[in-house]
Amino acid sequence: MLWCFHEEERCQTVRYGIFFILFILLFSAAGCSEKPSQPSITDQQTAAEQPLSTEQPRGTEQPTSTEPSPVAGENVWPALQLVEAYPNVSFKQPLEFLPATDGSNRVFIVEKSGKIYTLDNDPEVKTANLFLDLSSRVDSSASEKGLLGMAFHPRFEENGFFYVNYTNRSQTVIARYTLDRDPPLQPMIQSEQVLLTIPQPYENHNGGHLDFGPDGYLYIGTGDGGSAGDPQGQAQNLKSLLGKILRIDVDQNQNGDLYSIPPDNPLEGNLKGYREEIYAYGFRNPWKFCFDLKNSRLWVADVGQNTIEEIDIVEKGLNYGWNRMEGSLCYPPSNDCSKEGLQLPVWEYKHPLGKSITGGYPYYGNRIAGLSGTYVYGDFVTGLIWGLRLDHDFVPENRLLIESKLKISSFGIDQNNEIYILDFQGKIYKFQEIIQ
Repeated sequence: MLWCFHEEERCQTVRYGIFFILFILLFSAAGCSEKPSQPSITDQQTAAEQPLSTEQPRGTEQPTSTEPSPVAGENVWPALQLVEAYPNVSFKQPLEFLPATDGSNRVFIVEKSGKIYTLDNDPEVKTANLFLDLSSRVDSSASEKGLLGMAFHPRFEENGFFYVNYTNRSQTVIARYTLDRDPPLQPMIQSEQVLLTIPQPYENHNGGHLDFGPDGYLYIGTGDGGSAGDPQGQAQNLKSLLGKILRIDVDQNQNGDLYSIPPDNPLEGNLKGYREEIYAYGFRNPWKFCFDLKNSRLWVADVGQNTIEEIDIVEKGLNYGWNRMEGSLCYPPSNDCSKEGLQLPVWEYKHPLGKSITGGYPYYGNRIAGLSGTYVYGDFVTGLIWGLRLDHDFVPENRLLIESKLKISSFGIDQNNEIYILDFQGKIYKFQEIIQ
């Protein structure tokens, strides 16, 4: 049986030859133009008609290119290969890689089944130690269900708090755990505090990533609830938490919840029953996001339906289009849709070049100078790994970095900002520059 973690409804084995490498190198990308800012929602305007924010949306006049761009003549791109980061250690369906925030040089690996392992960030490490086993609480029976995300509190070293995102039989669960400060310093499964549950009408499109932003708030990515085409219209429904990027304050309790609403959330204090946790909306299945602190960007990779995979730079209150649009195209294709009030991707690529995008990170490590500032991402189905650069006007330049044979389930960074690539088949890799 072939596991297809992102997209159960279109799971299939895909192999590519040299044609697609040449295809990547021959075509160029169009820039993103700007449009005057849109008004915020009024009593007469629906969520699907206007963005929540009055900030100026980008790219609403021209779609971004669906073809990769050539390398700019003066830009230097490094030649890369993948090497095993930990040759002596393997995992079972790894989905998350993150460094400890306590200066210990440990890293944590999250497995789909509900187990979290920790190991020294050393290529000579022999074993990984079980940190926490949540498999009794996690339903990982379907291809897109399981323990999907983990994040350390910004003051983890002080309070011992970390957060997980997992599915049970019918819900997404966002929960907090506390590290036991007494020897042997193991997390206590009985310390679970459930912050938020989100009913899931179908088994797929659960999103799953969570991370703390530079503002100290917890961000959560949710899919549209599943099936195909968002049949319940969740992504455009502001009374639903599905198909959204959420933002909550886990340091303050409010109205009986173990979190509060940040005062600048776009729907905070509304009287219409809209969910105040919403930060941005209109997503199908955001699979990994990250904060680019040097450029003040929130990168989100959103898995497409049948045609396009997309990358968004997400800003507060904006509508990213699904299910009115798939990428820069109307959805379904036969519709004559209006793009007014919608935020278009900064980059996208068409099937069959890839079929399930996996979001990554901008590279700010020290080992590969020619990759600095490049957003690295991949595709779960085809194993292709690309680098994307945006200038200050959001004009993109995209380059194929590696044609791997991996099922790329996730990317991660260590405490030195080096990027790691997770293969759903069990191994973890890192980049090595080929000196020519």
